[in-house]
Amino acid sequence: MSINKAILVGNVGADPKVKTMSNGSVAQLTLATTERGYTLQNGTQVPDRTEWHNVIAWGKTADVIARYVHKGSKLYIEGKIKTRSYDDSQGRKCYVTEIHVDVLELLDPKPSNSNQSNNGDDITF
Repeated sequence: MSINKAILVGNVGADPKVKTMSNGSVAQLTLATTERGYTLQNGTQVPDRTEWHNVIAWGKTADVIARYVHKGSKLYIEGKIKTRSYDDSQGRKCYVTEIHVDVLELLDPKPSNSNQSNNGDDITF
């Protein structure tokens, strides 16, 4: 038995790139996750460490990203880790690791306005 699953909670680094194709939409974004720094008993300080993740989503999830997600949005993502390769302009093989989204939750609070109540629920897709 094997499992390929990533769970991330973080902030979007830049506005997502969304393309509409003949077979549906695809969204690409970067998500930052940060491990907080700490101080060791001997006084050594370990700084915050931020990891950047490449995230890909398709179909209705990509449409939701296009409509509601922007730089700074806080997201919960579940997906599969996939690695692909390509040859760069000098002919060198490069590898890219991506998270392919299965579950997306928008963690930012809903905007409140006079026509809509804000009950604090997250939006899940």
